[in-house]
Parts: sequence; C-alpha cells; structure tokens
Amino acid sequence: MKRQLYTEDHEAFRAVVRTFLEKEVLPHYEQWEKDGIVSREAWLAAGRQGLLGLAVEEEHGGGGNPDFRYASVLAEEFTKAAAPGLAIGLHNDIIGPYLTKLATDEQRRRWLPGFCSGEIVTAIAMTEPGAGSDLQGIRTTAEDHGDHWILNGSKTFISNGILADLVIVVAKTTPEGGAHGLSLLVVERGMEGFERGRNLDKIGQKSQDTAELFFKDVRVPKENLLGELDGAFVHLMTNLAQERLAIAVAGIAGAEHLLELTTRYVKEREAFGRPLAKLQHVRFEIAEMATECAVTRTFVDRCIAEHADPTGLGLDPVNASMAKWWATELQKRVADRCLQLHGGYGYMSEFPVARAFTDGRIQTIYGGTTEIMKEIIGRSLLG
Repeated sequence: MKRQLYTEDHEAFRAVVRTFLEKEVLPHYEQWEKDGIVSREAWLAAGRQGLLGLAVEEEHGGGGNPDFRYASVLAEEFTKAAAPGLAIGLHNDIIGPYLTKLATDEQRRRWLPGFCSGEIVTAIAMTEPGAGSDLQGIRTTAEDHGDHWILNGSKTFISNGILADLVIVVAKTTPEGGAHGLSLLVVERGMEGFERGRNLDKIGQKSQDTAELFFKDVRVPKENLLGELDGAFVHLMTNLAQERLAIAVAGIAGAEHLLELTTRYVKEREAFGRPLAKLQHVRFEIAEMATECAVTRTFVDRCIAEHADPTGLGLDPVNASMAKWWATELQKRVADRCLQLHGGYGYMSEFPVARAFTDGRIQTIYGGTTEIMKEIIGRSLLG
C-alpha cells in the first residue's frame, strides 16, 4: 500500500536527512562505535543542518515546526542507516518538549539556542539503580535551601550521559509525597558535585554514550526548576506518549529495513544449488514478516497522523503504548528471524543484520518495557 502520511515537503526533508547521514555520520560511525561515543562535531553539524530543535520557535534558533511527521522522517532514516549512536531523537522528541512546554522565558533564552545549534547536548535522568519504571522508588533528593536546592543521589542507564551539557534530573522535593512529590531540576555541566561514572558497556548501540551520573551536594539554583514544584509526575506522563511513539516509529522502520535486506539476501544466496528464495520455508518466513510489517505500519502511521494533527488532542497514551510494545516486539522478532535466514553470515558483526540484532534489542526495554505497556493497556480496559 502506498503511504499517505507524508507530503512533498516531508520527502524533501528526508533527502536532506539522507545527505546528512552520508556526509556527516556514516563515514565516522565505525570509529564512534570503537570509541563508545560520537564526536561533538556531529552534534554541531546536525545543528548547522537544521536537524535539532525542529519544534523550537525560530526566535530561539529552531525550525518552528511542531509537525511530528518531520521527527518521524528523522527516526526512520537514522534507523535505516543503522546509526542510533547520534541520539537526535532523544534530544528532539523526548527532551525537547520539556524545554518548549515547561521552561520559563528566561530558561528558554538561556538553553534553547544551544539546544538547536548542537552546543548544548541534553539528557534526562530518571532511572536509578534501584528504580526503573517505578517513579515511587526514586531516592534522589533535592532539599530546599532558600535560593537553591541541594541535590544528592545517583542515576544509571542515562543516554547521552557522557556528552550531556544539560541534564533534566527527576528528584524528590517532598519526601513524604511519593510519586507526586517529585520535581524536575536542570543540572548543567560544571556544577560542583555533579560527576559522571562509567560509559556503560552495552551489547549494542556502542557509540551511544550511556552513563552513570552522581550528584553529591550539587547546588542547583532555584531558577533551574523546570515546570511546577512537585509536578514532575504529571509532566513526565504528559510527554510519554510522544516518547513511546518515537520508539515505535524506529521499531517498524527497523523491521521493514531488515526485511528488505533479507529479501535481497535470500534471492542471491544459494544452497543446494538454488537460491534460498526458492525454498518454501524461506518464502513463508518472508511472507509472514512482510504481512506483520504491513499491518504494523498501518497502525503506526495512523498514530503518527493523529499525533501530528494540530486540530486534535494528540495521541492517546493507550494507543501509544500499543504502538510501542507491538512495533518493538515485531522488530525483535524480525531481527531474530532475519539473522537466522542469513545463517552463519548473520552472526558476523560486519553484516547489518547482526548489528541490528544487538542495537535493536533495547527497544522493548527503554521508554517503558513491554510488560509496563501491557499493564497500561490492561488497566485502561479493566480498571
């Protein structure tokens, strides 16, 4: 089926993204994978190309266009290029809304120009060693000391943790308040007591720096409170639908790309004197994956259109959860089946299917695990 989601403007933007990937990302990607981190120059190049802050107002250096379809194009092309290390989606789609929707005028003037130029790389620090999806388990605290907060605690699995110049930290500001006693505090590079731990050694997405963060008596100015005091829970819930949709977009794009690569491979690879594509089992595998991808694509595209509709209320959180768990679980299944169809070559690191197998495995975990997504859906239906 022909996709009806994008206009000529979106496809023109797609061409810009592909050119950027070819010139600024892919020639350096293997080195970034070895280094365990992308270069700062890549972020600056993305800023120069206008790929950062798509939804940020033009007065602050952004694109001034909140149409989520442009973000979707970015996610699709970075996924197809197998280049998740440069976490533009995290920067734009997950952290961006906190700054554009919650920041004061003064904060916007202070942070958004660098956000859009690539001079300020961002991260959000929610997960702790003893608290993943459970916000009530957060132990990081911020004590009120008049004109500043004193922040203490630690976070882990923080994407962009090494490179980040600005970190939105979820901390307890009302100890007895549980999940509803949390606030968002912005910690900036160079603040005394803010330290980074290891650049964590992951099984995939090697070039995407993921770190432990430590806060010991960090003095955070009161003007670095983002949003309402004790309002973090509501702020976090408000932005989760877009975060989960962005992950779903990458999930179906990844599955489709693997299917395309594998379809080509089985046509060329011979076994027992004929192409693998001539074997009924292989044809059935390809047929099943193609059907699953087509059905999933239809639903995800509908979610994108709903979220991008300026006249609507945005994507329903339940549908976002459905899209996230289904598309990412499909990506995981397709990666496994495509690797199997590649045989021994699929296990070789230089083959795209091998990297996709490890890079994509995190998709069913971050942004809320598959199990959490099902719980959200189940509660909406059963109470």
